Amino acid sequence: MKDLITRLVSLQQIDTRILEKRAFIDKVPGRINEVDEPLKAAKAELERVKQKNEASARKKKEKEQLLEEINDKIKKAKGRIADLKTNKEYQAHLKEIEASEREIRSIEDQILVIMEEMEKSLQNQQQIAGRVKTEEDNLNVFRKGLEEEVAQYEKELEGLKAERGDLAASVDRDVYNAYMTLLSTGNGVAVTSARNEICTGCNMNIPPQLFVELRKGEELIQCPQCRRILFYSEEQ
Repeated sequence: MKDLITRLVSLQQIDTRILEKRAFIDKVPGRINEVDEPLKAAKAELERVKQKNEASARKKKEKEQLLEEINDKIKKAKGRIADLKTNKEYQAHLKEIEASEREIRSIEDQILVIMEEMEKSLQNQQQIAGRVKTEEDNLNVFRKGLEEEVAQYEKELEGLKAERGDLAASVDRDVYNAYMTLLSTGNGVAVTSARNEICTGCNMNIPPQLFVELRKGEELIQCPQCRRILFYSEEQ
């Protein structure tokens, strides 16, 4: 019986290592997503700034086209001065030209403001683009490191599974089936130690007489509370 308990303890140790490595591998996508968040945020910010700059460029172009139209209007207006017949028409015509020229100066000021804003925004865009590059590099380094760890874990898993197969084959089928059921219901722990009359799996007290029997190691004993298979551990 002691030999069976020893094999079950060894099987639990192997399964614990297997579960830990599988848990690590399963969490890799989530860990990558977490590290990817700053990159996503930087890319989103970069896209917003790009759109803003594109809108500013369109607005500047519209203002420049309007300038061309007003300048063309002034040119044509000046070309008609010779055709004016009265001083009243002349004065009205001059006022119209002056109004157009004032509008030109206003639009030119607006274009200057747009250009200044675009210059600052383009500098900001370059900074954000640099941040995106940094975050991409960080993510690539992190992903490469995880991939190397996963490859190592998968290699170790192959060895553990082979070792587990040999060990599981040496355990009575009924006991093994009970072990697997406990492994599933016990959050990956089917075999646990008992120390100082306490089950380390659920931290509940073990009846003194049952603990005495456990110390003898002559039969398979389960915790009355969590039902895990118990093995005796020296008191500390």
